[in-house]
Amino acid sequence: MENFDIYNNPLVTRYATKEMSAIFSEKNRITYFRKLWLALAKGQQKLGLDITDDQIAELAAHLDTIDFDVVKERERVVRHDVMAHIYAYGLQCPKAAPIIHLGATSCYVTDNADIIIYKEALELIIKKVVAVMARLSGFALKYKSLPALGFTHYQPAQLVTVGKRATLWIQDFLLDYQNLCFVAKNLVMRGVKGTTGTQASFLSLFDGDISKIKALDKYITEYFGFRKSIPVSGQTYTRKIDYNIVSALSALAQSAYKFSMDIRLLQSMKEIEEPFEKSQIGSSAMAYKRNPMRSERISSLSRYLMSLPINCAMTAATQGFERTLDDSANRRIVMGQAFLAADAILELLLNVTDGLVVYEKVIRKHVMEELPFMATETILMEAVKAGGDRQELHEKIRSHSMEAVKRVRLEGKPNDLIARLSADPAFASLGDLRKLLDPKKFVGCAPRQVTEFIVKEVKPVINKYKDEIGRFAGKIEV
Repeated sequence: MENFDIYNNPLVTRYATKEMSAIFSEKNRITYFRKLWLALAKGQQKLGLDITDDQIAELAAHLDTIDFDVVKERERVVRHDVMAHIYAYGLQCPKAAPIIHLGATSCYVTDNADIIIYKEALELIIKKVVAVMARLSGFALKYKSLPALGFTHYQPAQLVTVGKRATLWIQDFLLDYQNLCFVAKNLVMRGVKGTTGTQASFLSLFDGDISKIKALDKYITEYFGFRKSIPVSGQTYTRKIDYNIVSALSALAQSAYKFSMDIRLLQSMKEIEEPFEKSQIGSSAMAYKRNPMRSERISSLSRYLMSLPINCAMTAATQGFERTLDDSANRRIVMGQAFLAADAILELLLNVTDGLVVYEKVIRKHVMEELPFMATETILMEAVKAGGDRQELHEKIRSHSMEAVKRVRLEGKPNDLIARLSADPAFASLGDLRKLLDPKKFVGCAPRQVTEFIVKEVKPVINKYKDEIGRFAGKIEV
């Protein structure tokens, strides 16, 4: 039951999914602590330490039967969370209590558990990124040939297509996918490194046999599905790993912000609109409004996530010598919230991309308002080919264009440039100039670019995850 008398993190209560929240739950984290203690005992037994099968079985039987009340009370006394959990685990496993955490430091469980959790969370994020790309790819292919105004400096420029603009969004997400995959693939465990990273306690346990220490480190690493552990460490793994993770999530937020800002601008132009529910209220005062609230929420959460890498950079930079504890409270907040924010952003992206509404007639209206200016280069070339003087024709087009601009901007009247040029004898040889105003003649290679990009670059990624992303993106047809 939600408690309305205390602060509740909106990332948990409003925005992120239960699935991502569960990954970062205390229950999941401490269950990994216990799995790490079990794996440590198994590895030590395998390498000859006096640990019995009964002790192993007892540890395995209580992986998820955590008594958090006992932990809370014990931590109040000892002021150490890991020792409180060892105590609670030991009460449930009296036979195994003497060998729990044998030779380890707190960071054996905290750092290794964090890395396992981050990898689990990254895998969920990656699948959702692919699902977003799948949604947008279908959209891009559908509208690959629909001409639309391009904009540079927020001013009308050469025509693009609606689908071509969507490929710009997809390309950013594709780069994020590649970056996130690289980070996930190269995550390494801390392994068993001891209190300051020297493995001195394990050297003592194994009577100086370094090969057994290496074997134990390898056993723990492979037990949890990792390729390797970090080669050297202090008490913790280097916090640059956290920075790399959050930077990749921040890059995803940058792409999401770009997409959401474009949608917000397009919706203000009434060209493209995010989904709007039948009973949705856009404004408490202005009942007619259809605000892009989902896209605005994407922008809002993205701005927060984009701000987090500097925090991680400061933590990594200030970890003096083998470790200082000023990273701990900070990381409890920033790492989980970075993933929760990314998850929330992706959920919104999946929602928005599932129901984008395209108003083709409005788009064409805007195109035709500007196309006469864009067609002047074509008109100039055709008139020169018909025998006209390039410099004289250029001046006439410039003069007529200035008058047309004045009519549009100062008088609020329609663009009459084509009518002006048609009435000028210098262009009479071209006949009806309106035949030159087919928008599809001004989009260049855009339709082909859309198809080639989706087929060659994006579809192979979507196909790789096709069986896994259906629950996020529905039926995939790309």
